[in-house]
Amino acid sequence: MCQECYSNDSRATPKLHPRECLENHKQYICGTCGRCICIECDKKRNVQRWNFPFKTLEIAKLYLRTADYTMKKACIIYKIKNNKGRISFKIFADDLDIEKYLKRNQDKIIEPVFSVGEYKEYPDTKVKKLTLDEIEQYLIEYKNH
Repeated sequence: MCQECYSNDSRATPKLHPRECLENHKQYICGTCGRCICIECDKKRNVQRWNFPFKTLEIAKLYLRTADYTMKKACIIYKIKNNKGRISFKIFADDLDIEKYLKRNQDKIIEPVFSVGEYKEYPDTKVKKLTLDEIEQYLIEYKNH
C-alpha cells in the first residue's frame, strides 16, 4: 500500500469517466506513486469529490488522501446504514461535520471504519490540472494496470 495515498494500485483512479476527469478537473498527484485523485470541487453541489458517499470502503479509501490533504488532518471514513439497511461510506473531517450530517439524516446510523491516524505532508505532492501529454501517459498506464 502506498504510504501517501493509501492505495495498492497506482492507477486505480479516476473511477468514473477517467479521460473526462483528467482533462477537466484538478488532480492531487501522489508524490510517492504518481496516482491522480480528483480534488476538484463539484460546481453543482459545491462540494469536493471526497465529500460524496461511496459504494464501498475500498473506493472511499481511494479518495481519503484528498480529504486529508484538503483539511490538513487525518479524516475518517464512516460506514453509513440507513433504516432500509442500505450501506454506504462517507469521509468526515471532524465531529462538527458528523453532527451536521446526522442532523440532516436522522435515519442514518454511522460507525467509524478507517483512518490513517495521523496527517503527514509529502514533499513531492502536486495539485494541478494535467497537461495533454500527462493525461495521455496516465491513461496508457491506467489501461495497462
